[in-house]
Amino acid sequence: MNIRIENIVKKYGKNTVLKNISLEIKDGELFFLLGPSGCGKTTLLRSIGGFEKIQGGKIFSGDKEIQDLPAAKRPTAMVFQGYALWPHLTVAENIAFGLHVQHLSKKECNERIQEIMEQMQITEYAKRKPNELSGGQQQRVALARTLVVQPECLLLDEPLANLDAKLRRDMRLEIRNICKNSGITSIYVTHDRQEALSMADRLAIMEDGEFRQIGTPQEVYRHPNSAFIANFIGETNIIHGVVTSVKTGFITVQASDTELTVTRHPSSPTVKPNQKILLSIRPEAFTIQEGAKNSIMVRLQQLDYLGEIACHICTLSDHSGLKFYELNPILTRHPGDRIRLQVSPDDITILDNSAE
Repeated sequence: MNIRIENIVKKYGKNTVLKNISLEIKDGELFFLLGPSGCGKTTLLRSIGGFEKIQGGKIFSGDKEIQDLPAAKRPTAMVFQGYALWPHLTVAENIAFGLHVQHLSKKECNERIQEIMEQMQITEYAKRKPNELSGGQQQRVALARTLVVQPECLLLDEPLANLDAKLRRDMRLEIRNICKNSGITSIYVTHDRQEALSMADRLAIMEDGEFRQIGTPQEVYRHPNSAFIANFIGETNIIHGVVTSVKTGFITVQASDTELTVTRHPSSPTVKPNQKILLSIRPEAFTIQEGAKNSIMVRLQQLDYLGEIACHICTLSDHSGLKFYELNPILTRHPGDRIRLQVSPDDITILDNSAE
């Protein structure tokens, strides 16, 4: 079921936390809401689920308006950050809790419970209490309890936040597979960019109650539309430059003491000669190559050797900073070394029409 919001407004007193925002999430899509703390992503999720009352706008599930329905009457189900499992109930009883509200027969309840426990691989834990389970097992129970009621839309509020780093990585693929195999429309809130990039079909980055960019993980990572997006979705170098020429498909930019050719993508802003602009270049986009075209000369200031990769902190001729990653570093480098870095025109992003 597709979910559509139109001109949503949410206020807490005089503070507007959702500012007239609109969005459509496709049927069966795993959609991420990503942004810094306080940006409004969890408030939006809770508004869709009926846990927050909005002051303006509409929410649709398919063609049906649902913004005035209570949470229990909406075709959504929510997985909370803290799991919210009943400590005195067994795994099977926790999963069955939502089914009692639907007034199903005992036979149908048991069939659904057995089916979802098998799908989530928790059948052997059916008689255990939550305190007898690991964090990952509790996460599966929370998902099973939500999916067993067969909602049209699954809402996930930072479901991996309470797990350690390794278990979070393990659970990413598991949750994505569950969502995609079930065909359910899913909306997932996180502040973890790696979760979003590795799991999402599409994502929206929020700031101050508004959407700043919406797209696939690759679109947003490779072609951010602002310095905020470029820095939030990953590490990047923000380079000031001046446009020297504009041609079909590419532009040239004077940056520091070099001229760079930059590919113009469909999402690139319109620029003109002599205009000041900002460029974004990811640290991994550089390669060390003497005499290469489209290159920048830097002076090494600091090196962090990490085995499979080395992180270099450098300065340009105008004394601005630059970071680049060297994969499989073999040579020993030292502060003060001068290095020429080559970058493909496709790996340089024009951020906006005027330097900030």
